[in-house]
Amino acid sequence: MTGFLSRIRDAVRGEPQVDAGLLVDRLDALGRFLRAADGHVPDERLGAAHTLVERAGARLALSREHTVVALAGATGSGKSSIFNALAGLDLSPVGVRRPTTGSAHACVWGSIDGAAELLDWVGVLPRYRFVRESPLDGADETGLHGLVLLDLPDFDSVEFGHRLEVDRLLGLVDLVVWVVDPQKYADRVMHHSYLQEFHRNREVTVVVLNQADRLDAVELPRLMTDLRRLLDDDGLAGIPLLATSALVPAALSELRGLLERTVAERQAALRRLCGDVDLVADGLADLVGPAGRAEEEINRGSVRRLTAALAAAANVPTVVEAVGSAYRLRAGAATGWPLVRAWRKLRPDPLLRLHLLAGRAGASPPGAAVALPLTSLPEPTAAQRAAVDLAVRSLAEQAGCRLPGPWPTAVAAAARSQTMELPDALDRAVAGTDLGLADRPGWWRAVGGLQWLVTLTAAVGLGWLLTGFGLRTLGLPTLDYPVVGVLPVPTVLLLAGLLSGALLSLLARPVIGWATRRARRRAEDRLTDAVAEVARRLVVGPVRSVLAAYTDARQALDQVRSVR
Repeated sequence: MTGFLSRIRDAVRGEPQVDAGLLVDRLDALGRFLRAADGHVPDERLGAAHTLVERAGARLALSREHTVVALAGATGSGKSSIFNALAGLDLSPVGVRRPTTGSAHACVWGSIDGAAELLDWVGVLPRYRFVRESPLDGADETGLHGLVLLDLPDFDSVEFGHRLEVDRLLGLVDLVVWVVDPQKYADRVMHHSYLQEFHRNREVTVVVLNQADRLDAVELPRLMTDLRRLLDDDGLAGIPLLATSALVPAALSELRGLLERTVAERQAALRRLCGDVDLVADGLADLVGPAGRAEEEINRGSVRRLTAALAAAANVPTVVEAVGSAYRLRAGAATGWPLVRAWRKLRPDPLLRLHLLAGRAGASPPGAAVALPLTSLPEPTAAQRAAVDLAVRSLAEQAGCRLPGPWPTAVAAAARSQTMELPDALDRAVAGTDLGLADRPGWWRAVGGLQWLVTLTAAVGLGWLLTGFGLRTLGLPTLDYPVVGVLPVPTVLLLAGLLSGALLSLLARPVIGWATRRARRRAEDRLTDAVAEVARRLVVGPVRSVLAAYTDARQALDQVRSVR
């Protein structure tokens, strides 16, 4: 038995010290991971992490001067006997029938005041709390001051509630001492359902083979060797393994010494939480991948295709065509021969026609800024809607194709999350776009002024001719018209005015055509920008939010896993 004690001391001394600050940093990083992943990762994948963050915060806020140690085992293993033997009092009922221990019992070495909140958090009822402190002990129990020893219900109890209580308490205590007996030390339920689950908490796991006094010098080493093999298979290689007997006080000295060192170190709670963080982090590892291409910016080609599909669904080509027709009509009216301008104004403005088709009154005049409520535009066709759906799906697939786990699904859901708002948003975007027809270009005014000048010239010539004709008709004396060459001046003025007006109209026609194309391009660019902004806000923005959340989650989990 001395050899076992030496091995335990070496193992305990070799355990690394846990830095509380680093542990808090890891828990903070785990909290950041949860904040980033919530809403994007299924809740069932994050439940354990949420529980750990909440439990760790509560445990670190409670007494660090106390170490909570649980005695766990099957019915008849003798854990209650060990509990009473360590306490030196009969505090927990002992028996081999099922169930014997129905509620956890606690024994506190030292003042119970500092441990009261801790026991409240663990959930031990006040009537099952005991204090191991007596003047008769002198300094005998000083080494265990700060120990809170729990006797748990049997994990194999026929009472289902007892098993649930065991599972709950095992998730809260700082160190677990598993008590086994020679008959059931290889129990499959204990190894597969419990011990194997503690492979990440090997630093706060101890196994004792109780009732060692019943074994002779040959059987004890054989059973200890076989039990060590089973523990190695459970992933618990190197954990302390003791042989004890509640009936032989000397056989408890090794266990008592281990508990004294554990209490003195005040590291068990930190080591337990570190092991739990490692376990949870490993369980979340498949939710993130390495840094790199998975977090690249959304492909610009996908965004362009989405914008083009939305522009088609918003009838941008129809509006652009209407802008071209309206510009040509307005330019012709402003630069044409004044005598035919009234006829041009009788033709409906294409943009106003789009507006009036919706039954809206009070449309802006041709020269006013155009901000149309384009409810008169036709609804998107089935093909246009299918093209938008395909573009949204394609963008989501491209953005999420390199992400692990559930993130591609989260990206796809984000891309579709606001598609119901697209029709109204596109309508408002097109209606609120300045199409560039508010101001009359300066060359319109210049050509229009020339047209009025030549028209006035023609009118003067015509009026002069008519005046002379009228005077001659009445037999009144008249002066001869001055001539230019062979033509009278009034005739020259009339012909010059008419021909100049026609020539100005002919010369302005190609300029109007060029300006119309320019106006169309300007309107198309502005409408495309407005549609692109809708795409960024309702589709690309939510996708980028998920990608940013993934990056935050990956960086946070990398920090959690970087310290072991």
